[in-house]
Amino acid sequence: KRRNLRLISGPYYRDLRDRISSMEEPLDLIRLSIDERVYVKCRGERELRGKLHAYDQHLNMILGNVEETVTSTEIDEETDEEIIKQATRKVGMLFVRGDIVVLVSPPLRTT
Repeated sequence: KRRNLRLISGPYYRDLRDRISSMEEPLDLIRLSIDERVYVKCRGERELRGKLHAYDQHLNMILGNVEETVTSTEIDEETDEEIIKQATRKVGMLFVRGDIVVLVSPPLRTT
């Protein structure tokens, strides 16, 4: 038995439904994020938040106004406790090589 998913009505959802129905491949979702802020999860415990200016089929990307967060863990030798450290930096323009990209989404809200 096949179920039909129904979207909630309203102008936002009609627009979303139209945009989704025009998609032919997964990268079309990223195309909708051009000139928008995105969250990019990368290998090596790196996270990027910035404005997506361009991308290609390999997920190489050019991001602007980027905030990069690198998370690292260390073990305190005296207490054997795990210490989590985060380093953050801001970069005006960044080229991201596609083979390190794990996930691309709208920015995650922390509030």
